[in-house]
Amino acid sequence: MKLKLTFITTIVFCSIIFAQQEPQYSQYMYNMSTVNPAYVTNQSGLISTGLLYRSQWTGIEGGPQTANVFGNIPISEKIELSVNYVNDRIGDAIPVTNNYINVDFAYITRISDQAKLSYGLKAGVNSFKIDPSGSDVADDPAFFDNTSTTQLNIGAGIFLFTSNFYAGVSSPNLLPSDVDINGIGVAETKTHLYGVAGYIFDFIDEVRLKPSFVVKQVIDSPMTFDLSLNSLIYDKFELGVSYRYTDSFIALAGFNVTQNLKIGYSYDFSVSDLSGYNDGSHEIVLLYNFDLLKFGNKHTSPRFF
Repeated sequence: MKLKLTFITTIVFCSIIFAQQEPQYSQYMYNMSTVNPAYVTNQSGLISTGLLYRSQWTGIEGGPQTANVFGNIPISEKIELSVNYVNDRIGDAIPVTNNYINVDFAYITRISDQAKLSYGLKAGVNSFKIDPSGSDVADDPAFFDNTSTTQLNIGAGIFLFTSNFYAGVSSPNLLPSDVDINGIGVAETKTHLYGVAGYIFDFIDEVRLKPSFVVKQVIDSPMTFDLSLNSLIYDKFELGVSYRYTDSFIALAGFNVTQNLKIGYSYDFSVSDLSGYNDGSHEIVLLYNFDLLKFGNKHTSPRFF
């Protein structure tokens, strides 16, 4: 009976993997290269790095846990690289772990006095692993071999931006793939399509507002989207709210500790069918800019996207 229950649990988690194949972020705006490889900081001399940790659906054993380490590296005025490492874990009795390592290459062109357009390509590998060692099915022949696999990932996107506006379309994973164990399918990765846009305007003295959205379409699945409104107060504090369609309301806050150091936090209030079974989702991000060329005086106002 225990074996049957564990197997059912595994199938449930695999269904979750199908529904949410890529890690989900409420503070995606601090690392938009996760959804669009053409995203650039466009700040010469500044290497922007970050650490993000997300605990999703707290209160549910085996809820998704995601850690992300990233960096944006301007090579020249026209070329920028970004590097992302993501560790994503879901499941309790039989944990499933995904490790993503991706490098993005973006080429920036000027299309007017105010606007630039960047083209991005993503290349990387995804490592998928199931660990049944602590479960009742550890001795099942189905789990003797092939409990892990590595797959190639290719993505592309375009990103249009000015000093106060951005918009982009992308697909961070163009190669759909299946994961199976001894011929038994356990996950199916579909192509993801994203659209992002945002606009920054001065609201009152020392307060700027940024309405923004991200739309996600997974092939053969319903479309979903996030609508957000963020404020930057005295170039020091960020406060915001967001709504994820049929899933959650989100509160966001950030603080610029120094010119180069920022910390952010968000909390998701679940409104989906899981709302009665979890205590929401927590996410914290730490951002740091390395001003290697001592160009700090050129960037007197913190970047708002």
